[in-house]
Amino acid sequence: MKKFNITVNGKSYEVDVEEVGGVSMPSPRPVARPAAPAAAAAPKAAAPAPKAAPAAVPAGGNTVTAPMPGTVLDIKVAVGDTVNSGDVLLILEAMKMENEIMAPAAGKVVSVSVNKGASVNSGDVLIVLG
Repeated sequence: MKKFNITVNGKSYEVDVEEVGGVSMPSPRPVARPAAPAAAAAPKAAAPAPKAAPAAVPAGGNTVTAPMPGTVLDIKVAVGDTVNSGDVLLILEAMKMENEIMAPAAGKVVSVSVNKGASVNSGDVLIVLG
């Protein structure tokens, strides 16, 4: 077993990897490692732009966010519509699959933050219910 640290989307994970089969390789020579991680030693290029402020959510309101990156195929509601818990709000295509994004609770559509055909990232605000 060999241990590796892997960073995915800024989150670090420690993983164990077992070598199975294959050609036996001689042990590598020990390598001097810097005291600080290499990523910390490298200067950062440009700081990422700050994210836009999220839409104002009314007291007791629900913000419906994208559960995964994808493309908005269809929007089933408009501002002012009343929806029940479980009603389909929009269709999000991710990895060639159409996913129904449903209302988490009953309410009135306060705002629709995306347009048909828009690409969204995980966590982006899609619809605000009041």
